[in-house]
Amino acid sequence: MSFLARLFTGVTSAISVALTLGLLAVLTAQVVLRDIFLSPIVGLEEVTRMLMILMVWIAYPLVVATGENIVMGELKAAMPARLRRGLDISIGLACTAAALAMVWATWEALAANPRNMTPTLRIPFWIYLAAAAFGFGGGAFLHLRRLRQGQDSGTPIL
Repeated sequence: MSFLARLFTGVTSAISVALTLGLLAVLTAQVVLRDIFLSPIVGLEEVTRMLMILMVWIAYPLVVATGENIVMGELKAAMPARLRRGLDISIGLACTAAALAMVWATWEALAANPRNMTPTLRIPFWIYLAAAAFGFGGGAFLHLRRLRQGQDSGTPIL
């Protein structure tokens, strides 16, 4: 793995862990405050939702980096090597194109709704959209890297 890819996945992992710990802390605080002290904090559900959404989008490149996305491994393993190689190229290019299309769609949504906010805490939507763009952009970068290095076999296919 290249230095840039290692740095990117390391930073993304650290952010994902921090978001997971934050989600755990917020959920624990909400349960304790609501059920033990009978005094829930208004808006913590919104914070929980935000942390979950951010965690999913930001962690997406980690799924790609580890090859844990859906690749139909059993079907590919049953194919001849040449056909599998062609399928790897097709899948890698399609995944890269889809991720880049999502980056574009996310930025278009952001441009169309720059001032939208959540109803209770007024959290700006751009935070969600930026996380999605980050995740899909990172996913596209790592899909291209996997294409260059070889999807599953480790041998370069492009």
